[in-house]
Amino acid sequence: MRISAKDEMVRAKMEEMRRMYPFYDQLIDGLEAAGDGDEVPLLTQDRMNEYYMRGDGANHPEWNVYRTSGTSGGRRKSIYYDWIDEEAYVAQKAALFGRLLADGGRAAGNGKRVLSDMGTGHAEATAKSVFDRLGYQCESVPFGLPAAVHLLRFQQFKPQVLYTMPSLLDGLFRAAPADFAWNLEKVILVGEPAPPAWRKRAAERLGISERFIMDTYGSIEIGTIAYYDHLLERYVLLDGLAAEGVSPGQAGLADLALPEDEAILALTSYHRRRFPALRFVTYDVVRDLRSETDADGRTITTFEAIVKRVGSELKHGEKISIYDIENAVFKHIGEAEVRVAVTGNRLEVLVFTSESVDGAKAAEVRAEVHSAIPEIGAMIRGGLLEEMKIAFIHSTSETDAAAKDQSLQGAVPIKRKKLYLQKKEESGNREGSGQQ
Repeated sequence: MRISAKDEMVRAKMEEMRRMYPFYDQLIDGLEAAGDGDEVPLLTQDRMNEYYMRGDGANHPEWNVYRTSGTSGGRRKSIYYDWIDEEAYVAQKAALFGRLLADGGRAAGNGKRVLSDMGTGHAEATAKSVFDRLGYQCESVPFGLPAAVHLLRFQQFKPQVLYTMPSLLDGLFRAAPADFAWNLEKVILVGEPAPPAWRKRAAERLGISERFIMDTYGSIEIGTIAYYDHLLERYVLLDGLAAEGVSPGQAGLADLALPEDEAILALTSYHRRRFPALRFVTYDVVRDLRSETDADGRTITTFEAIVKRVGSELKHGEKISIYDIENAVFKHIGEAEVRVAVTGNRLEVLVFTSESVDGAKAAEVRAEVHSAIPEIGAMIRGGLLEEMKIAFIHSTSETDAAAKDQSLQGAVPIKRKKLYLQKKEESGNREGSGQQ
């Protein structure tokens, strides 16, 4: 749906944001001065940079702050939630999980056990509150522990439900023996999307029906966004959100081309307070975004799949930005071009440089990239995440570097500093990245 300033709810949201966020007030002033006062601007990466750099709320004692990947200025983004935001987030997630976990006509919970194996971030921090409301016993596993310890907690706690991310479940599968007794009834996923082939494979490994692998989609900025409906075979947007599909050009990615049925998702949240959630561009590409009528006669917004992420952020257990990777490389190599590809659940970093890179320097760069986000480094060391593949390619000219791009079919430039993002398709692997 198109967000219009003529809509009363939108206009109220705009006025609220003008009061709360100086950068937004200045943005609207500029549009009004240019005669575009009725426009509701898209909040693209470029427009959001000022908000992230200001750090509004950094010293507010009653707000929770969650830090995510870096910006071009080299600092990690701070995302804020006040108590109203937190309550709305927990209540919405508890309502959704209650529906997903209900067994026939019976309510979820009733003293059953949930193991939360979530890495770090907002979803991990609120897991116990969510499942407490549903009557579950919930225990979390610290992300920095080795994968073997995570499996030991399975055996000790004996959960019926696992709350985790696809990349972390992959790590548990790699670490577990083939005859490991999972004894799970259901799995709720958050983070990277889980396409049908991956869900089928995971269900077979766990010995449960695929419909009990339940995928949810969200982001630290917005909160929970959608869930996968096995009957519709589509993702369904949650109440309180409005979704739009915008073109790459509108999102500031003029060089990117998408198929006709794909678009970059922009979201408006009428509940979120401490984040400027009005036409916020997520940079997640979705397929076949549309409104339809459900079995109860309600109008709902759905989409077929989350295809990939474009722009400067990727997902590898936690969010990591192209800037984080680039900064890590340039601490050890003076001149280079960096390209990043996503293959299934693994990041591949290609460093084109005219400098000589011996084994010692290569090891230093790998260690720096892995520790660019400390939480990611800890999960790699613990065996929950695969190491990023980092390759060094000797390049003596722009022509040589361009020729190397032939191995990256469909590479898309995402900024003029020669950084590229490409998604490689693999049969049975997930199709993109997300969070929350």
